[in-house]
Amino acid sequence: MDARPTAATAPAERPVPRFEDLPEYRQIRMQELAGELTQIGNPFYRMHDVGAGAQTEIDGRRVANFASYDYLGANQHPAVHARVREAIDRYGISASASRLVAGERPAHRELEESLAACYGVEAAVVFVSGYLTNVTVLGTLLGPEDLVIHDEFIHNSALAGIKLSGAARRFFRHNDTAHLEELLVDFTGKFRRILVVVEGIYSMDGDVADLPRLVDLRARYGFWLMVDEAHALGVLGAGGHGTHEHFGVDPTKVDIWMGTLSKTTSSCGGYVAGSAALATVLKGSAGGFIYSVGLPPALAAGAVASLELLAAEPDRVARLRRNGHLFLDLAREAGLDTGLSEGHSVVPVLVGDSLRAVRLSNDLLAAGINVLPIIHPAVPEGQARLRFFITSEHTQEQIRETVEKTAELLGALVRDNFGLNSIDRSQIARLMTGL
Repeated sequence: MDARPTAATAPAERPVPRFEDLPEYRQIRMQELAGELTQIGNPFYRMHDVGAGAQTEIDGRRVANFASYDYLGANQHPAVHARVREAIDRYGISASASRLVAGERPAHRELEESLAACYGVEAAVVFVSGYLTNVTVLGTLLGPEDLVIHDEFIHNSALAGIKLSGAARRFFRHNDTAHLEELLVDFTGKFRRILVVVEGIYSMDGDVADLPRLVDLRARYGFWLMVDEAHALGVLGAGGHGTHEHFGVDPTKVDIWMGTLSKTTSSCGGYVAGSAALATVLKGSAGGFIYSVGLPPALAAGAVASLELLAAEPDRVARLRRNGHLFLDLAREAGLDTGLSEGHSVVPVLVGDSLRAVRLSNDLLAAGINVLPIIHPAVPEGQARLRFFITSEHTQEQIRETVEKTAELLGALVRDNFGLNSIDRSQIARLMTGL
C-alpha cells in the first residue's frame, strides 16, 4: 500500500525559516548599523600582508602589532621554518587521513613526546584543532551522570564540550576557590564524577588560576582537575613550562593539561597531556581524534621546533615577562584600567562601552598600532576592552609609545562622551525593522 500523502492529505506548505530572522544575525547587523551611523569601520578581519609577529603590515603600512599569539617569536624563526619545509618535502601538506587509518606520521609521535616531557607527565595527544580539543575531550570523558564545575570566565570551547557531554554544569565566581569549595561540599557524592575546569592564564583578563589551592581541593574532594594552558605554555615559569612550573606544583596532580598549538608553538591544533591511560582513552574513543584528519605533519614538525626553541633560548621567556610587566606598569601609571591582569601574555585595557572600544581600536590603527576590541556579546556590555597580546619580540619603545597613545586617544573619547549613549538608537531601530 502506498503511504505517500496525496494532494488532499499533504500538509499545507510552510515557509522555510530565514537565517535573517535569527537573533544572532540581528545582533551582528545592529552592531554594523551602529558603526555605519557613526562612520566607524569594522575593526575585525583586517587583512595582514605579512606573517604574524611584533610588527605587521596592513594596507601597505607597517604597524606595531599587539594582536598576535606569537608569544616567543617562533612564527618567523628560521629554524622553525626549516623544520616545516623539511616536513613538507617528506610528507606533503596534509596527513590525508585520520591517524587511526593512514594519517600517522613520526612528527605526531615526536610532538606528543615533547609535550609530555614539557609537562612532566606520561603521555600527550594532539588534535587538529584547539577548539575541537576541548569539545571532544569533555564530550568523551563525561556523561549525564557527571558534573562539571568551571570558572565563570572559562573559554567557550569548554562550554561547548560540557553541553555535548550532557553533564550537569555549575560555575564558581572567577578565581574564587572558596566559592568552588562551597559547591564541592554541596555536590560531592551526588554524581558519578566531578570535573573542575580552569585556565592557567585567563585569555580575556590575563590573571592566573590559583593552582596550589586547586590541587589542595582536589586531594580533599577527589575530583578531576583540568587546566587550559593555551595562554600559559611558554609564558609562565622560568622555562616556560606553564602554570605548574610557575607555582612549583607537581604536574601529575593535574589530571588533564589541555592547550593549543597556535600560541607559543606558532602552529595550529590542540593537545592534552596527562597519564598514559588518559591518552589511551582519547586515542581509542574521542570522536574528534578518531574521525578527524591528523594534524598536518608540517604543523606538527613546526610545533616541535618551537618547543626546542623554548628549551634552547629561555631568555625569550624572560624577555616576554619583562615586556608584560613593563606594559602593565606603564598602563597603570597612565590611568588605564587593566582589570585583573598580572602582566604576563595578556593585558586588557577596559573601555566599558563597545562602540567606544571599536572606535579606539580604529584610532590606534590610524596611529600605527594594531590591537583588537573585545565587545558584547563576547563580554557583557559595560566590560568591552582592547586586548593586548605581549610578546618577547616587542621593544620597550613600542610598548611605551603604545601605552602613551592608548591613554591619549581613550582620554579624548571619554572627554567627548563618545559611545553607545551618543548615538540615536531609535534610528538604528528603524533601520532594523527593514531587515
